Amino acid sequence: MDVNVSEAHDGDAPLIAEITRKAWEGRCPPTSHGHLESADKVLNDLREGGAFILWVGNHPAGSVRWAPTDEDDEIWKIRRLGVLPEYAGQNLSQYLIEACVNRARLSDIAELRLFLNPWMESMSHMYEAYGFEPAPEIEFTLRNPNEAPPIMMRKSLEY
Repeated sequence: MDVNVSEAHDGDAPLIAEITRKAWEGRCPPTSHGHLESADKVLNDLREGGAFILWVGNHPAGSVRWAPTDEDDEIWKIRRLGVLPEYAGQNLSQYLIEACVNRARLSDIAELRLFLNPWMESMSHMYEAYGFEPAPEIEFTLRNPNEAPPIMMRKSLEY
């Protein structure tokens, strides 16, 4: 299988929005904000941080975004990691995680953070395999009030 990850640019915003909506479809509750993803929202995320697109051959298969947290520019939040249903179950999200970790290290970022909604709790083992640890002391302030609180995780990149 020919798998590649490319850094996204402004012109990729519509594609990333489509990937996110399709990745969320049938997997996440209807209240999840991923169902409402728009190119404008993605473009804003790209300008605040960045994104990667996962490719299988010449076909887009997934995406992930990152941005500095509001409290500290040396801490990035990983957002909206999603793989399209036809590529699920093939461990392809690992390529997106590795891309984020490598990019953060190249940018001298001290820590990566992410949150998992309760319906995604089973994915915590995948993140733990990449050195993320549960971080219940971190409060996620922008959470959807229609959903249960997320599970917070962090990975220190300091040596």
